[in-house]
Amino acid sequence: MPRSSVDRLPDQRGSQSPESGPTENRPTDGDRPGPEGDGTGDRPPGRRRRRILRVLAAVVALLVLAAAGAGYLYLRHLNNTLRKSRLDLGDNKIGKPAPNAAGQSPLNLLLLGSDSRKGEENVRLGGAREDAGRKPLADVQMLVHVAADRRSMSVVSIPRDTRVTIPECTDPEDGTVYPEQTAPINQALQHGGPGCAVATWKELTGVYIDHFMMVDFAGVVKMADAIGGVPVCVDKNIHSHDSQGHGSGLKLKAGTTRVQGEQALQWLRTRYGFEDGSDIGRARAQHMYMNSMVRELKAGTKLTDPDKLRKLAEAAVATLTVDESIGTVGKLYDLAKDLKRVPTERITMTTMPFVYGPQAGYVLPKPGDAEQVFSLLRNDIALDGKDRKKKPEPELSPDAPKDALEITVENGTASASGGAAPGRAGTVSAALVGHGYTKATAGTDLTSRASTGVTYPETALRGDALAVAKELGIPARAVTLSHESERIQVLIGADWPTGDSYPEDAAKARDENKAPKSADAINGDDRKACMKVNDAYVW
Repeated sequence: MPRSSVDRLPDQRGSQSPESGPTENRPTDGDRPGPEGDGTGDRPPGRRRRRILRVLAAVVALLVLAAAGAGYLYLRHLNNTLRKSRLDLGDNKIGKPAPNAAGQSPLNLLLLGSDSRKGEENVRLGGAREDAGRKPLADVQMLVHVAADRRSMSVVSIPRDTRVTIPECTDPEDGTVYPEQTAPINQALQHGGPGCAVATWKELTGVYIDHFMMVDFAGVVKMADAIGGVPVCVDKNIHSHDSQGHGSGLKLKAGTTRVQGEQALQWLRTRYGFEDGSDIGRARAQHMYMNSMVRELKAGTKLTDPDKLRKLAEAAVATLTVDESIGTVGKLYDLAKDLKRVPTERITMTTMPFVYGPQAGYVLPKPGDAEQVFSLLRNDIALDGKDRKKKPEPELSPDAPKDALEITVENGTASASGGAAPGRAGTVSAALVGHGYTKATAGTDLTSRASTGVTYPETALRGDALAVAKELGIPARAVTLSHESERIQVLIGADWPTGDSYPEDAAKARDENKAPKSADAINGDDRKACMKVNDAYVW
């Protein structure tokens, strides 16, 4: 990641805070492509219809977006209606994780909920008619990690006002170049579309992302209607509305209620009334909704009505945007089959551990804890702590002499809870020179990284990268393949604000095999989860 000036803070303009890894698919009798590539072949209509319904039943068993994706098989004539966009607009070439011994690779899918006011229906549902012309923000962002063996799924939400580095992105539609800047993460969508949101997540987490799916207000309502509603719970009567006009309008009695349509959208958007009134409570409510939906669909209660299944497919086609690599019927079906394999009890919903920033209106990744979560994802370890501890990879001997290695050190402490720490790249590069790496140099820009890492551009340099990390006390888990540059890079994160040796407590956290308590994890099979209502919004 070449830089051009000494630890320069990215441009702050516009930073104000507003409110496949699929496993190999073996061809079967039902997978032969038909005349239009829809997988129906030339089977008799009755048999084809039954197969379509079985396909739908299998697909809608996990996430609503994956479920909607499967519906395209039923309505192949809508295939061209599916909106597609580029996967990644950034230049952070994080390497795809290597397959396990069985040849399986993990799958990372970024789910985006857009607050787009495009179209009369979105304006009516989202309000703020004056925003009809502005570019959408990503009010909901969740990274779904499906383990290589498809036995677990870990979902991480990030608060929309998390202050991050949004990398330089070029809008693929009009060619506009948006310079790198520090801003709330939900603004990344305005910098060229979902591909810039993907680039921002990669920059922050170091996690490779295979695909994205994005849905808008109208899509949430239509899909909630199509599946017949989802049961949710509140511990007190709630009315999300106050005298200043704040609130989603959600009004429920204490206990469990089945919400659908606009009421489902209100649930997913509610901030005023849940817990402390922050975006954090809203994320927890979204997790409960998704878990409840998964349980409903897996129970089969919404899979027997062909008309409902057809409506679900229609809703998805009309409101879903996906990356180009899954922009066909067959690929969406393959993706959904992969997702469906995960048992409900091995689904874990979490929120990125955070701290409030020095100024009001935004949050930052929590040092240590946020990295613990990201490290588990990068190393394909489930957040529920039920995975067996993986044997450490054998240490590789360095191939090159220390004084022959070119190493760049980058300062990513812009999001440190105590404020940015200028000069970190110089301090650590000097330490490496003292260890004999005489060609270590300091990078020049100040960026935002939740955690420290070491990257290397090709497999042959892994042994050397591990040796560099060991000299600095950085755990082997933090050493990853990246095709971004031609040399080894030490990327200093917010978890290493001082000193020339990586903190022992941060290193210890990265050895944990479970999400920290601050991630507020909810298990997919938890039927007792109930949102706490703020007393100011009780009726």
